[in-house]
Amino acid sequence: MTDQPGTASGQGYVVPITGLLAFLFALLAGISAYPAVSSGSVGLAAVPVIFAVASVISLRLRQRYAQKE
Repeated sequence: MTDQPGTASGQGYVVPITGLLAFLFALLAGISAYPAVSSGSVGLAAVPVIFAVASVISLRLRQRYAQKE
């Protein structure tokens, strides 16, 4: 197994890292949802939405690279 750019093993790191990022963003969205809703501020309500969108984007990237392997 080599870590040279352009080989199949070099792309093997993308799938687990994007999976962890998607999980992290989903966790942050869940943690920040209750304080945002209970505060009543529109600005704070955008934070969980941004984290949720980042989680979905990470999942889409993970699926794209998982299909290539």
